[in-house]
Amino acid sequence: MKQKLIIWARAAGIRAMRTIAQTAIATIGVEAMMADVNWMAVLSASLLAGILSILTSISGLPEISSNTQGEQ
Repeated sequence: MKQKLIIWARAAGIRAMRTIAQTAIATIGVEAMMADVNWMAVLSASLLAGILSILTSISGLPEISSNTQGEQ
């Protein structure tokens, strides 16, 4: 059980970090086109995206489903 939790946490963390980076890039791009970059907006949008990614990962991660199907 502990091993499955570690695998899940690592996969969810990687997915969340990717989501945070993608959101930051998108937000910076939009802000740069409109005016100066509002770094607080970039940070808050990116952190919110990371939290939502973790919450979404609770329902399942396809990255680990195929790796752990034989283990139970």
